Amino acid sequence: MIEKFLVGTYTKHQSQGIYQIELDTDKKELQNAELVAKAGSPTYVAESKAHKVYAIDKELKNDKTVGGLLAFDSANIPFKEIQDVTEEGSSPAYVTVDELHQNVYTANYHTGNVHVFKINDDGTLTETDRIHDIGEVGPRPEQASGPHPHYIDLTYDNRIAVCDLGLDKVYLYDLSDQGKLHLVSETTIEPGFGPRHIQFVEKTGKAYLVGELSSKLAVLDYNEETGELAVQQIVSTIPAEWTSHNGAAAIRISNDNRFVYVSNRGNDSLAVFEIQEDGNVKLIQLISIEGEFPRDFTFNSDQKFVVAVNQNTNNATLYQRNVDTGKLAMIQKGFSVPEGTCVMLRK
Repeated sequence: MIEKFLVGTYTKHQSQGIYQIELDTDKKELQNAELVAKAGSPTYVAESKAHKVYAIDKELKNDKTVGGLLAFDSANIPFKEIQDVTEEGSSPAYVTVDELHQNVYTANYHTGNVHVFKINDDGTLTETDRIHDIGEVGPRPEQASGPHPHYIDLTYDNRIAVCDLGLDKVYLYDLSDQGKLHLVSETTIEPGFGPRHIQFVEKTGKAYLVGELSSKLAVLDYNEETGELAVQQIVSTIPAEWTSHNGAAAIRISNDNRFVYVSNRGNDSLAVFEIQEDGNVKLIQLISIEGEFPRDFTFNSDQKFVVAVNQNTNNATLYQRNVDTGKLAMIQKGFSVPEGTCVMLRK
């Protein structure tokens, strides 16, 4: 079977925009990297079931830097641009599609804002809300310049979760019918944690939060009634003897809710954790990424394979995944794809 993935990239060197790669599950190999849309540093991308792709964009226009989103019709290759949703200033760090409410959300690390956009019938976007995070910054140098929202996405019970790396906070919001965010709770994690991405598990009422600056994984207990989060456990994603720089990046949870995966940029590895009965985690594997700076990785459809992209070495790595033990085995390295920062299975 052939499965297709989109790869978001920086365009600082070789890349020209968004690429598509294929996974042949029978041959167990990646193949056919292809440029599908030109864009300026589309570092994160999201695709809707209606075959629209929303990609982060950063361009220089009239001698000014503009950032925001490009919307594409992705039914055919090359993708057809249908809207430019950019404004003067920095580009976002994260974008996602909310199929339930037919919204698109972005988190802008540099401006401190999160945005809500309504998806119109033709796939174009109309902004309905933006919020600027406010609070006391964390103690690390990377946090000194203020709020840095790095993630915004749905929880399993359809609240909106926001991770702010600069403020060491996780915010939960309710969403109105008009596309407005209403604060439900804010949780402060330990100083310098640097929240980056979070995943929720409905079965256990737990959330798993990765800290970029601390290279740690936090297990949080989630109270659905109040929307409050409470720290239950914090563990390292890297070996105790690792003293060089590392930034934890992406986090994924297997569909059976038994395993958590985190990528490490610096240690250049994937950390595999087994979820225990109480929701806490135990590190069971640390495997080389076979490249440098793995910002993102994802599962294929049956989760028997994991695809990782490495920004600094312009390559993707393929792992076979044991669905019983959760452990990974590297089966392909050095597959060429330029400056990869995001990888997602196509819908």
